[in-house]
Amino acid sequence: MNLPTSNYAQLAGYEIHWMDWGRAGDPVVVAWHGLARTCRDMDELAAHFAARGFRVICPDTIGRGLSQWSRAPDDEYKLSFYARLASALCDELKLTRVHWVGTSMGGAIGMVCAGGLVEPAMKPRIASLVLNDNAPQLSSAALDRIRAYAGQPPAFDTVLELEAFFRTVYKPYGWLSDAQWRRLTETSTRRLPDGRVTPHYDPMMVRQFIVHPEDYVLWSHYDAIEAPVLCLRGVDSDLVLPETLEQMRRRGPGGRSRLQIIEVPGCGHAPALNVPAHLDPIEAFVRRAGA
Repeated sequence: MNLPTSNYAQLAGYEIHWMDWGRAGDPVVVAWHGLARTCRDMDELAAHFAARGFRVICPDTIGRGLSQWSRAPDDEYKLSFYARLASALCDELKLTRVHWVGTSMGGAIGMVCAGGLVEPAMKPRIASLVLNDNAPQLSSAALDRIRAYAGQPPAFDTVLELEAFFRTVYKPYGWLSDAQWRRLTETSTRRLPDGRVTPHYDPMMVRQFIVHPEDYVLWSHYDAIEAPVLCLRGVDSDLVLPETLEQMRRRGPGGRSRLQIIEVPGCGHAPALNVPAHLDPIEAFVRRAGA
């Protein structure tokens, strides 16, 4: 397996960062992180697939990680703009067919892309879609919780204090090794002018929930998806409710027998995609979907 490379390009007017795992010419997986996270959350998944003959592209969303922050937060921190960035990235890398794995927000971006309602060129590119604890409708109470902690990121004097915070707020991810917790912390930390450390994202990205309160109601996009869909739901998730899964089974890809749902024990929102119990079902699904 080739070592991953760190890459940057100007996409839709912004410098966007991504990690590129595997070899050009291999089948492509696009792995997109969650709301307040970075592309490095996908390291285990990327290493798993790259070792098995896939190329894995892991972007940092605008305003997160090493990607540039938006100059127009109210207009650009929304799913349609993220889908535009995804389309620009596929153009940049000349990707014509990809398997999309998205955690939380990353799944929502994948849903918008696969539906093709706002970026029609993306629909034929999506060979399969994995929604990691994401659905066309999310619990409003859970969204309120996420908005509360994401919109006011804490600051700490030391990195170890920030790690302790991450271990608490992301406990629903399930089991992570001490080394994985340390990497999660170090790859999503930035220093403030006063020297304290805080999570590595633009706090203004939470404006999405204020300016675009219906942005995560995605039934029309879900109904338009023709690619096969795998939905992973953490058994203890407060974001994806069982009644939403039932509705997914009856319509869109579910109504066309193109939906698979797996409940993941020991996790809430969202499974960390770092252990065989998470990764093996995704690989089996992607291989069934083929090119």
